[in-house]
Amino acid sequence: MASMDGQAPVGAQARPGGTGDIGTPKRTKDIVAKYGFSFKKSLGQNFLIDGNILSRIVDAAELSSDSGALEIGPGIGALTQRLAEKAGKVTAIEIDQRLIPILGDLMADKPHVGIVHGDVLKLDLAKLFEERFEGCSGVSVVANLPYYVTTPILMKLLEEKLPLKHIVVMIQKEVAERMAAKPGGKEYGSLSVAVQYYCEPKLVCTVPHTVFIPQPNVDSAVIKLSVREKPAVEVEDEAHFFRVVQASFAQRRKTLMNNLTAFVGKERREELTAMLNRIGIDPSRRGETLSLEEFALLSKSMLAEGWRG
Repeated sequence: MASMDGQAPVGAQARPGGTGDIGTPKRTKDIVAKYGFSFKKSLGQNFLIDGNILSRIVDAAELSSDSGALEIGPGIGALTQRLAEKAGKVTAIEIDQRLIPILGDLMADKPHVGIVHGDVLKLDLAKLFEERFEGCSGVSVVANLPYYVTTPILMKLLEEKLPLKHIVVMIQKEVAERMAAKPGGKEYGSLSVAVQYYCEPKLVCTVPHTVFIPQPNVDSAVIKLSVREKPAVEVEDEAHFFRVVQASFAQRRKTLMNNLTAFVGKERREELTAMLNRIGIDPSRRGETLSLEEFALLSKSMLAEGWRG
């Protein structure tokens, strides 16, 4: 089993030992056949088999020999192999016990790569960072995330205030577009606000469903989230801020006024109208038109009125 005891011989001997590039159709099929591995649809297992896209993912993470990389859901290690060439320390978290010995074999010549068996949503990530990335100049999450847990994983990474530099992930294309969306469009919603509060998002590339084994039903996209040193806007109470954002998008076709009335109670509708007018937000607007700054102002004003929801 690969461990975290050493530093990477970065760049040199990129794929030693005749293992070959894992992220190709032939090599992936050979590994799957050798170990008798069967895909579990319930775990969202789709292995990437396009070297160019793997390179774009790793390049976007801006890794170096003194930085760390955390991978979530490595599968058989196509991306792990590329990360090992660039980063000084790599830790890959895999939930499927069946993949642990396969990864151990394929990463056996990489002492700076560690494999952790577990569910990222249940792990103590702060402790993991302390144990695995000591001495690293920065740590980035780089992953091909299962569609069904994309948002919970990303919000855990952001809300726990981990010392992250970048999050570069391949996710469902529509979700990536929502994360990067600007106010006023149909893609813009509470997820856009939450991600942009913590990060600066940038779409790296779209990924057709044909470059996976097995092929998913939808296309993917790679998004780069550069984690801000401090949130995009200043708020007094983050939990309240996000409750107000969620309330504003509760029913997208309804006005801000109607959505927030449900949040504060019908009996305070007139007070709500007066407050919105006072802070310069038209009650007839929809939540999708508000900027982060306007949501911060709205949250602050509602907090002052004692409307916590």
